[in-house]
Amino acid sequence: MTVLACGDLCKSYGSAKALDGVTLSVEPGHIVGLLGPNGSGKTTLIKLANGLLTPTAGTIDVCGMAPGKESHALVSYLPERTSVPLWMTAGELLDFYCDFYPDFRRGAAEEMLSHLGIQPKQRIRQMSKGTREKVQLIVTMSRKAKLYLLDEPIGGVDPATRDYILTTIISNYEPDAAVIISTHLIADVERVLDDVIFLDRGRVVLQSSVDDIRAQQGKSVDELFREVFKC
Repeated sequence: MTVLACGDLCKSYGSAKALDGVTLSVEPGHIVGLLGPNGSGKTTLIKLANGLLTPTAGTIDVCGMAPGKESHALVSYLPERTSVPLWMTAGELLDFYCDFYPDFRRGAAEEMLSHLGIQPKQRIRQMSKGTREKVQLIVTMSRKAKLYLLDEPIGGVDPATRDYILTTIISNYEPDAAVIISTHLIADVERVLDDVIFLDRGRVVLQSSVDDIRAQQGKSVDELFREVFKC
């Protein structure tokens, strides 16, 4: 079953169109880069898929259903900004996720936190920005979801942290699930991507596999992006 499908999807804020006739599909087993300049509609599309926004027109389906209460159980969402409560300890955050998400794999989360040397009693507010982002990604990827929506998961962290985050992503999603990564740091994430979607001013200008881009265009995804969106 297709994990995410959009048909002529539109979203407007007053007279401004954030998405304008978006039609696309994302299949299970794929890591997809959602790429585009600022204001292209990436975050709007992710929020629509997570049920945080309502379409103005068109359709959007997650595993064959419109975003809502039932689809929320299938989607694991990482927002661009840190959203975990800073007063919690790492252990309390795992308790919180266990209470809210029946599909939360606590053992996997504990193993990754231990690998980072994060103690269960360490408070999130005491962690560095990069460590907080790692922790938030760990709990996001420790759910056994069908669709992972990651909005700028490697923004503002050092290269070593980026490598850890990307390794965590590719090692912790199920074969029948899909991962969508919205990012500006294309060169950093390209190695983990199966497919890419280019958005520009709310429209899809390209949906392709990474292998086809390299074979047919003779370019990397980063090179093609720079060419398509050059100022």
